[in-house]
Amino acid sequence: MKNLFEIIKKQDLDALKEFLVEYPRVMDVETEDGVWALHEVMAQGNLEMAKYVTEYAIVNMNLIDRQGNTVLHHGVLSKNLELVRYLVERVDSPIGQANLHGVTPFDLAVSLGLKEIQAYFEEKLGASPEELYHNPIRRGMHPDPSIVRVGEDYYMVNSSFVFFPCIPISHSKDLIHWTVIGHAVTNPDWARLKGLEGGRGYWAPDISYNEGKFYITATYRLNEGGLPQRMQMVTSSERPEGPYCEPVFLEEEGIDPSIFTDLDGRRYMLLNRGARIFEISKDGREILSEPKLLWYGQNKKASEGPHLLYKDGYYYLFMAEGGTGMGHRITVARSKELMGVYESCPYNPILRQWDDKRLIQCSGHGMPVETQNGDWYMVYLCNRISTSGYAILGRETGMDPITWTADGWPLVNSLQGPSELQRKPELACGSADSEGNCNDTAPAGIWSEWMTVRGETAGSYEKQDGEVVLHGNGRDLNSLDYGTILVKPQEEFCFEVSGKVCVEKGQAVDKCPAEQSEKANKGAASCPADSDWDAGLTCYYDENSYLKLALACRKGKLGVLSAEYVDDRYVTEEFIPLETEEPEAEFKIVTEHLKRTLYFRQDGGWRQTAVLENTSYLSSEGLKKGKRFTGATAGVYVNGCVTGRFAEFEMKYF
Repeated sequence: MKNLFEIIKKQDLDALKEFLVEYPRVMDVETEDGVWALHEVMAQGNLEMAKYVTEYAIVNMNLIDRQGNTVLHHGVLSKNLELVRYLVERVDSPIGQANLHGVTPFDLAVSLGLKEIQAYFEEKLGASPEELYHNPIRRGMHPDPSIVRVGEDYYMVNSSFVFFPCIPISHSKDLIHWTVIGHAVTNPDWARLKGLEGGRGYWAPDISYNEGKFYITATYRLNEGGLPQRMQMVTSSERPEGPYCEPVFLEEEGIDPSIFTDLDGRRYMLLNRGARIFEISKDGREILSEPKLLWYGQNKKASEGPHLLYKDGYYYLFMAEGGTGMGHRITVARSKELMGVYESCPYNPILRQWDDKRLIQCSGHGMPVETQNGDWYMVYLCNRISTSGYAILGRETGMDPITWTADGWPLVNSLQGPSELQRKPELACGSADSEGNCNDTAPAGIWSEWMTVRGETAGSYEKQDGEVVLHGNGRDLNSLDYGTILVKPQEEFCFEVSGKVCVEKGQAVDKCPAEQSEKANKGAASCPADSDWDAGLTCYYDENSYLKLALACRKGKLGVLSAEYVDDRYVTEEFIPLETEEPEAEFKIVTEHLKRTLYFRQDGGWRQTAVLENTSYLSSEGLKKGKRFTGATAGVYVNGCVTGRFAEFEMKYF
């Protein structure tokens, strides 16, 4: 089809008409470089040719390229305002549909400085770039959101699984900018995370407010093989950030608990298998009745995440259905009586992604919230699918407006599915900086920035003069007894993580087994043959899948280690000996979707150690083993009986 693309580039409409007579479906032809003929027409900016192709050729105007760009993306690239206007007004091409990099046609016009097209988009949307937000609002691993408003303040909780501290609590004034202000469980003895496999721990928390107290409940999920496997944790505090009281664990089977307070003050817990309800004590620490099924759902597959809302004489029951993968959705039913019978909404599902080629997928498990101005929004979990086809960032939190029909049913984003570009709520941000970002107070200490796995071991972590210090316990990252790791969620597909690493000389760690401590006492930095160790950067999913870039000691020699662990073994492992005996280096990992390039340096320039082309094992879909409900993280670690010092750690997104 070389001649076709030459015709388009020459903007020879007569020749194109003749070509289309012989090849009427040719607009859906793609070059080896992934360029569709239809998109090339739009990018050329010839309005007459674009109109002819649109109105006379056999063509799919929903066609997207390999990067997720629409006809309107390519129309913007033409810089022709009239063509852009035609695509928006006559073809109904969406201004806010993002490509697989999260860039909408509006974003593209802004980034290219196309003032006329930007002004036109602003007119159509009724908003400037500053008045819009992009989904997801909580990026990286922020699954299973629950939200509550108290006055003009909004509080959200998300699942934490085996990561510690447990269940982050975030605060916002405007529903867009969020800051973690505390955690529901900060005492490692109360957390009960020791020995749990990745993906277990705390699932689907709920936050509520009643009579001056905040209540947080979540499913506590144990390993397979024993009973009970699931219990419902409940804790409370008079302050949203905590500290929260020692939790109780209610022994009722099910997942995804939420607490509802009825008009008479009686309190109830909802759990899945459809939506079951039972009464609990006012403090949430006792079960007072047997569970009763309210509604099994409209889809009747994997019904979970039930939440109740009372509004205008109805009890509205919101449910997540369809499983957490593709086809996930939110449905709703209502009843005049708390105990039912519940009527299914005729518009169900009220939120679902219908287009499997869009950036945001797997949208469900949501909870509504009303603003102080009387507007309604739904927060929900979602995935962003990379150009690689993997949702490596894990499940994130999105948000879209709710409108209520004349007959009293809630619709999320007018049933259009999850949005990628949306107008901000009309809420004041409170204290904001010069760029409009809300300033908030985060908790002090190491947990203001980091999380670890399976609880804190006393004395394992310190902050000293701006450095993070980790004291190893003789275990590697694949052990369920491992704990000397600090990580942060990966928030975008392309980023760079870097930092300086120094291993202290002659440092034995007293938490190590006696025989390993004795070996470490011989002098870690001099690398005796019987005291192997490594300390550095990691990209981590769980104990079954991670990679390392680190200083290491192997058979008495100091060097740089790069390694990948997948399933039950190290699938790659490369050790580069160093000439120096000084155990210090800088490390850098550059990530482009699934590709990660590893570098180090000691006084000189950066030296590449490895190129890992496919790190899909850092995603939930990349390995079938255990419960994989989290997402990729990056951070620092120590393996062995040594102390590692980490400085200038940075995660830079691009």
